[in-house]
Amino acid sequence: QARLVESGGGNVQPGESLRLACLGSKITLDFYAVAWFRQAPGKGREGLGCISSTGRTTEFSDSVKGRFTISRTHGEDTVFLEMNSLKPEDTAFYYCATDLLNYYTGDSCGIESEDMTLWGKGTLVTVST
Repeated sequence: QARLVESGGGNVQPGESLRLACLGSKITLDFYAVAWFRQAPGKGREGLGCISSTGRTTEFSDSVKGRFTISRTHGEDTVFLEMNSLKPEDTAFYYCATDLLNYYTGDSCGIESEDMTLWGKGTLVTVST
């Protein structure tokens, strides 16, 4: 059964950086666009950004644009979320997701959660002094 597994979460101080990884298991993740989401305690899920299957396109929400980047390593079925200048309000569970129906192909990607059909279980990021 295909799975997505996030890793790299942890406790950091404000201003620090952290890199999360999303690894595909029993899925050739290289074939799919991947998106990152987060959910803070007591809040709804927020789409952060995405990367196309080709890796040529990335898109970000305004809340993280300029601070977060997404990259992927083809051949390793891994997508990374690099988070810089972290703030306490970035504290949340972070999830990667993909669309196995391949709605997003080629150079396209999206961060609409309803388009995602496979989700990881998340990794917790805590930003505090």
